[in-house]
Amino acid sequence: MAENNIRRSASRRLVWLLVIILGLSGLMGWANLTNQPNTGIAPKLALDLEGGTQIILAPSVAEGDRATEEQLQQAVSIIRQRIDASGVAEAQVATQGNQNIVVSIPGVPDPNTLQLIRASAKLEFRPVLTTSASVPTEEVDGVDEEGQQLPDEPSVEPQNASDPNWITPAIQNEFDNLDCSTDFREPGQVDDPAKPLVTCDTSLTQKYILGPVEVEGASIADATSGTVTTSTGASTNEWAVNIEFDGEGTEQFSQVTSRLFNLSEPRNQFAITLDGFIITAPRVNDVIPNGQAQITGSFTQETSQILADQLKYGALPIGFEVQSQENISATLGTESLNSGLIAGLIGLILVVVYMTFQYRGLAVVTLGSLIVAAVLVYLVILYLAWRQGYRLSLAGVAGLIVAIGITSDSFIVYFERIRDEIRDGRALEQAVEAGWQRAFRTILISDAVTLTAAIVLFWLTASSVRGFAFTLGLVTLIDLIIVLLFTHPMVQLLARTKFFRSGGPWSGFEVGKVAASYVGRGQFRTSESLTRSKAAKVGKEASKRQTIAERKAQEIRERGES
Repeated sequence: MAENNIRRSASRRLVWLLVIILGLSGLMGWANLTNQPNTGIAPKLALDLEGGTQIILAPSVAEGDRATEEQLQQAVSIIRQRIDASGVAEAQVATQGNQNIVVSIPGVPDPNTLQLIRASAKLEFRPVLTTSASVPTEEVDGVDEEGQQLPDEPSVEPQNASDPNWITPAIQNEFDNLDCSTDFREPGQVDDPAKPLVTCDTSLTQKYILGPVEVEGASIADATSGTVTTSTGASTNEWAVNIEFDGEGTEQFSQVTSRLFNLSEPRNQFAITLDGFIITAPRVNDVIPNGQAQITGSFTQETSQILADQLKYGALPIGFEVQSQENISATLGTESLNSGLIAGLIGLILVVVYMTFQYRGLAVVTLGSLIVAAVLVYLVILYLAWRQGYRLSLAGVAGLIVAIGITSDSFIVYFERIRDEIRDGRALEQAVEAGWQRAFRTILISDAVTLTAAIVLFWLTASSVRGFAFTLGLVTLIDLIIVLLFTHPMVQLLARTKFFRSGGPWSGFEVGKVAASYVGRGQFRTSESLTRSKAAKVGKEASKRQTIAERKAQEIRERGES
């Protein structure tokens, strides 16, 4: 009964492993057939192996001013968050000469990612004063019909940011003559937050006059996308963007919504601008005192996520203009990748040769485990590239090569524990089970230490070191799966075959006369010497139980025989 249970348990674990591999293979096959983004038969490569796009951003500040180092570092952090949120991995964002910011993206970035990087001005909330459909005109001159300069200051002092008195004749003339289809804004243009703004939405179909800035984008604590829920908690199919403000933003937004809620269209709208263009201008349907707002409309899952990312990562401390954008070649290239793969192949071959020499027939289990581990790592990397935009760097390849040793170490620990059990006199099947109990604790502790080191490296470092740490941690987790679902059940099944049970010299298990008992210092006690030892031990114990008269008689007999 126990024999059948072991076979069933081993077979069940192998089936689970097969299900995992077939499931990932089927999922990736479906993704490729349906032309999902970031899919393919080969892993996506990072900037150092594939090349990509480099964008140089120059800070746009008032004349005579200079961007501070703190502002640049804040901008680097926010731009990196934007890129990460778009699903691009292994991108590089750094300052150049304490003035510009250089963004390097692997491969060919999609338009949304490029837009997130280019839209580098401050995110601002302005009330809508008026709006209309865009009407092309011949020119924008800012003068009346007689050629006189129109006044640019309000004749009556506005009472708040929604006051129509902000619309001076010059502002109205600029609005009337605005053609959204033209390049009406200078690259990196900085708008005065205390004055009204004439601009268009990002679709370039609607133009607006906006009041002064009332809430800064930096006041947004978080922004997420999700479906709208009803008052009973049921989820609908309508997508929305949820905004949460910090303490200062909550107070400002409460005051603004209290005013806008009582106004008529379009002055009850609150426009959100990024890089001077309106990304959304929702109506205020209620007073919002708690700093938690929800924007609804004709959103899809994709468009709601894009808007949420723009709101969450749009608040840069300064504005930027795109100074240049160009394609860059791989810094290491295909040659380095091929060298890394060759090094990994050589290491794999040496491991197999050593395992064959040391463990003979058990090398079949080693080779099979390494092949299954490679297939599983390959599928997981393809999945991460599809779902998370993961890209494999040269440092990541190095992590995969190092992981070959980690995986092989698990086999060695397990095989040696089995041999130890055989040397203690256990039968092969018993030695396999007892050895597994001892080996798994050691393997678990070893992998836990490696995984902890990988996590620490990933969180406390940046750039290429994180790529190394990620693949190292990934393969460490896969090593546990392989040992549990392949290596151990395979050894269980092979130990019940005639070849391995025979204990022949090529089986890898030293059984029979060769290693019946291990006595230390590289010495083995054979079955014959073990029999003599047991006999001597029995005789010694028997002599201890004799009486004095029996021992004297025994001594006389032994002298007589000699």
